[in-house]
Amino acid sequence: MLEKKKYYVDIGSGEISQEKYQNNDSFIIHATQDEVSMLRAKLNNMHEASYNSFWRSHVPIMPYHNDKPNDDYDANMVEVYQILYDLGDDAVKNHINSIGILSDNHI
Repeated sequence: MLEKKKYYVDIGSGEISQEKYQNNDSFIIHATQDEVSMLRAKLNNMHEASYNSFWRSHVPIMPYHNDKPNDDYDANMVEVYQILYDLGDDAVKNHINSIGILSDNHI
């Protein structure tokens, strides 16, 4: 069995660290290296979709509801929260439940 280690995660900055530093502890998880790699990939996907959505926002003729980068960002964000929920402690689970991002079709 692979060893799980403690990580501090901040979605806004995309940071995943084993060291607590300033405000990087929005979420505390216990994960294997493979699980951290999966989370890193999802955070990178969110960043890329955000970047693409930024450029799309400069095209005024494209309506917001027809915005694949925005849809991609939202889908990746839900996946990130699902991973955090799965790997987090009770405080993480309670917080994610309180914001309702996973609704009933996950967890």
